[in-house]
Amino acid sequence: MMQATLDHYKQELKNLRSNRANPGMLDNVQVEVYGSQMRLRDVANVTAPEARQLLITPFDPQTAGSISKGIEKANLNLQPILDGHVVRINVPPMDEHMRKEIVKLAKKKAEDSKIVVREVRRKNNETARKQKTDNLMTEDVLKKTEKTIQELTDQYCRDIDNLFTAKEKEVMTV
Repeated sequence: MMQATLDHYKQELKNLRSNRANPGMLDNVQVEVYGSQMRLRDVANVTAPEARQLLITPFDPQTAGSISKGIEKANLNLQPILDGHVVRINVPPMDEHMRKEIVKLAKKKAEDSKIVVREVRRKNNETARKQKTDNLMTEDVLKKTEKTIQELTDQYCRDIDNLFTAKEKEVMTV
């Protein structure tokens, strides 16, 4: 469960914008095609051919206009350019205020992730104590189990902090 939280946090960081164009920036974009809402990555291939540009190549060239509209509706401060059967997005450079906001958001997501890790610790400690109460575990095994759970919690919290520090450095580098 702690590993799942760490993996989720890594995914959240991928979705946050940095100085470089990142296809992950568009992961949450919904596009209306064929009469229903679909994720952008289910209807098109997203690549970053240059550091400041995203190229979206639809699987069905007829959906390029819908993809462009979906990106505009997502309010990501990105302007899609319809170029034949592909959509190009020139990613503007970030100003200082935007960088600080993204770092603040990454920090909040890090704290939320650590809260989930601590909640997993609490639940596992409760389970171990209940087993001790039910005489399924000795006092020594309980102490060892609690120590192991705490070590895992500390390790995952450290990993989350390291990921945040790396993302902060990436975002703040001009």
